[in-house]
Amino acid sequence: MFIKIPGVRRLMARRARIRLIRVMRGYRRLKAAGALGRVAAVKEALTATPACQPSDAMRFLGLEVAQAELAVRQFLLVRRVATGLSEALLESVGNHDAPVRYALPLKWRDVLRSHGFPVAERVSALLWAGFNALYFANGLLTVFKLALANAAGLVRAKSRPPGRYVYFDALGAGNLPSAGKDTDNYNIVNWYLGWAQRATDIDQVCHGVANAGMRFASSTPVISMQSPLLPLNDRYALAQFFRWGVVYGCAALLGLLRGNWWPALMLGEAAKAAQVRFQEPALLARDYLFHNSNWIYRPLWTYEAERKGARIIFYFYSTNCEKFQHSGTHSSLAYGWQAMSWPLYIVWDEYQAAFVRRAAGDSAHINVVGSISFNSGTNVPRDLPGHAIAVFDVQPMRDAIYKPLGLDFEYYVPRNAVRFLDDIRLATLMAGETMVLKRKRDVGNNLHPAYELAIRRLSKTANYLELDPDTSASALIENCQAVISMPFTSAALIGREMGKPSIFYDPHSVCEKDDHAAHGIEVVSGYKELVLWINALPARLGFTGSGSEN
Repeated sequence: MFIKIPGVRRLMARRARIRLIRVMRGYRRLKAAGALGRVAAVKEALTATPACQPSDAMRFLGLEVAQAELAVRQFLLVRRVATGLSEALLESVGNHDAPVRYALPLKWRDVLRSHGFPVAERVSALLWAGFNALYFANGLLTVFKLALANAAGLVRAKSRPPGRYVYFDALGAGNLPSAGKDTDNYNIVNWYLGWAQRATDIDQVCHGVANAGMRFASSTPVISMQSPLLPLNDRYALAQFFRWGVVYGCAALLGLLRGNWWPALMLGEAAKAAQVRFQEPALLARDYLFHNSNWIYRPLWTYEAERKGARIIFYFYSTNCEKFQHSGTHSSLAYGWQAMSWPLYIVWDEYQAAFVRRAAGDSAHINVVGSISFNSGTNVPRDLPGHAIAVFDVQPMRDAIYKPLGLDFEYYVPRNAVRFLDDIRLATLMAGETMVLKRKRDVGNNLHPAYELAIRRLSKTANYLELDPDTSASALIENCQAVISMPFTSAALIGREMGKPSIFYDPHSVCEKDDHAAHGIEVVSGYKELVLWINALPARLGFTGSGSEN
């Protein structure tokens, strides 16, 4: 039975509104002062600052000291910097530079102060202690769940996938081959099976998409697994895991009481690594593949898997990862990239390889493979006009979602996005072409109202066609004569690879034409240049009339 406290929801909603007002005010103040980069500068500094003092005790995580410190830093960059910190800093600015109250380790609180943000030390230290206690409790629960799963696994061998396999992390249903088909070309599974350096001795491809059912790619079964880690397969290994759990759990509790927080913080992650440490190598995947939506934290267990012969692969499904270039020089890297520690990076081209070297160092192991298909989409474009130009946008979010991110450069905002659409619509109309827009994804109510209004207005015009966001981008490009993309989306590179005229269109001439983020794709600046480019398409395509010969 739950006791309802009158007014609690209203009070929480009121506090949330007040906080959002302060965050938005802080954003406006930084923008007016030309200081939007303050938030990004803090996050970039934290990327390079150890969160704790490295010591030999960190070897308890199963890594060398430097690796262990970096793993802890990566973990905190995801848990404390990726979400929440930007809002806390903006709220401080918007509340007359009130001290920041946020759970961070002492060394990172010092970084905030060094960047001019006052810190409520006692409150933040208390929040930090509570954060670690919460993760310690969650870690104990993880150890308990893994112990139960491993014990149950001893008597449920049939739950293990038979034979040799590879595993894809963090996929969605659209990344898999379509059910009942064995001919999809544009998903990551089919791409992998066509990759020259894939693991060749596999019986199936595994992933974590629930309720996906049995599928096939190039006649290879594609199946779902609840976890990337299979249960331990013998009693001795299970006993070792139990012993490890008791020893590490006690050490983590003792460390927490003494103010040494990292063992408690990493307990759950260390438990997964321990499971792999005691696992039979034959039960590990040949390849474990991670993508650039989760670029910062490399899970602890992957180090153990690598030692046992598994390949840990980090692949880019997109190229829109770099900051916009300013004044002919590279901008600083966005937070987190310089903390990467993946053993193998698969990239699209030499431009992306250079970006990875900037982030991970010249010793990074990189494989350049061309464009990497990721999402097939559930819809295939049919009966497109012959005079079709594929257009790819980046949708602006509502201010209440966009501004709390504290981004240091405003580009994906209605001013640019609406002008991007309007200019292309008018230029294609004048040239007798059809603008075929594929929006990046369906973001629902998070879409900025000004952009939504522009889309509705365009939908009533004659030469405009909008496809479902779940349409295959590659299939659309195949069926169009040219490609226009918002800087710096990956569709432009796919178009170039398919031999289609392909550009980035920058309506307000903000982007530099030689920006490395463009990957050598032409940047067309302003409406006049756009008109010239579209009017020159017939010559580029090798015929005299406008439109396509398809």
